Amino acid sequence: MSSRSPSSSGLLPLPLPGTPSSSWRLYRARLSAFLRDPNTSVLVAFWLFGLINNILYVLLLTAAQDLVGPSIPKALVLLADVMPSFLTKLVAPYFIHLVPYSIRILVFVALSSGGMLLVALTPNTQSVGVKMVGIIIASISSGGGELSFLGLTHYYGVSSLAAWGSGTGAAGLVGAGLYVLMTDWLGMSVRNSLLVSALMPGIMMLSFFVILPRDRIKQGSATTGYEPLPGLDRDDSAENEGIEASAASAALLSEPGPSSVTAYHNNNTADKSSSFWANIRRAKSLFWPYMLPLLLVYVAEYTINQGVAPTLLFPLDQSPFSEYRSFYPFYGFLYQLGVFISRSSTPWFRIHHLYFPSLLQVGNLVLLTLHALLNFISSVYLVFVVIFWEGLLGGAVYVNTFAEIMDNVPVEEREFSLGATSVSDSGGICIAGFIGMAMEVWLCDWQVQRGRDYCRRVEVS
Repeated sequence: MSSRSPSSSGLLPLPLPGTPSSSWRLYRARLSAFLRDPNTSVLVAFWLFGLINNILYVLLLTAAQDLVGPSIPKALVLLADVMPSFLTKLVAPYFIHLVPYSIRILVFVALSSGGMLLVALTPNTQSVGVKMVGIIIASISSGGGELSFLGLTHYYGVSSLAAWGSGTGAAGLVGAGLYVLMTDWLGMSVRNSLLVSALMPGIMMLSFFVILPRDRIKQGSATTGYEPLPGLDRDDSAENEGIEASAASAALLSEPGPSSVTAYHNNNTADKSSSFWANIRRAKSLFWPYMLPLLLVYVAEYTINQGVAPTLLFPLDQSPFSEYRSFYPFYGFLYQLGVFISRSSTPWFRIHHLYFPSLLQVGNLVLLTLHALLNFISSVYLVFVVIFWEGLLGGAVYVNTFAEIMDNVPVEEREFSLGATSVSDSGGICIAGFIGMAMEVWLCDWQVQRGRDYCRRVEVS
């Protein structure tokens, strides 16, 4: 195995503290050089995109009970937080390419902040419907942001996708923890906590206009459609089937140059109707290999989270908790931890067969549903393991779905495909929201009828 010095790899080692060559000026200079490196800027920018775009969704779900009160189903907040995002992802990929990324960022920031301000500033004496409007506005921004940022990774390579996935995974942990920090530890009111949250979308502007190197998208951002190069035929790719997979992977891991990611945008005079129907055909071709496994895993995991997990209760003397209300938040923490780890894993671990983990997730749903009915898992700690495993599977399918698109979809179709496939996660959450509302009531009633009244104890505790 050949050895490489730090200098030959492009990284200069920092001197050990106390050595003659160490000084704060040297540390600052090298840290500054690291932060100015374009690759570092891309990673930081996309990690912040993922974090901020998803964190408001988590904050609103965490604050659901405070927003609507105990008499209104919390699933109402979930649907208001997801359904508009789903509809946005369903229709926007067919026209959003007409809007430059810089304009999109400004619109998303305005919608996100405006929606949070509407939720925060609506007095409790007014209708919950006004707050729901604010949640819907923020949801539209989140859906548009996700499909846009995923499309943007097309210009920056797989490293940007890994950073985006890690940021979205961190949003679950940071969002829930931040709300608890502000309301419980710092003693802030719900109103003031949400007002602080309304400032967070501004970080997306900082990431896009200051941190992200935008030279790679300046040509493409002013174009009018997803069009292939003149004379480029999909069938021509058959000539390249002999290329080794390792060579293709190495090419994808390298940063794309402007010619490789913007050349197909130059056909600005293409017929718009033809472009629209071409995108419809592309969306159909994405369904079986990418959309369906992503949809399946989200239906399974959110049915677990919304419909089954609230009924997975054990006697308190057999658990680490002192009250029944503590089970569900801890399940949520374990799930989000698993999601964060797996969404950050693509630089080291890849899954190419997406249906396998999706079917394992369906297995988790069957297993936990059977336990809720038959009570055969002897220890809550085994349930902890399954919930953590659930998060690992869900996060892995999400980030590997888009990594597979970057690997396998031709460059002239990649930007559209990344954005269009994002509809599957929101669609899965919407379906699971309706299933979960019915399953929680059914499972809880089943347990009460058989003398396991833990659900009722949660309601009165």
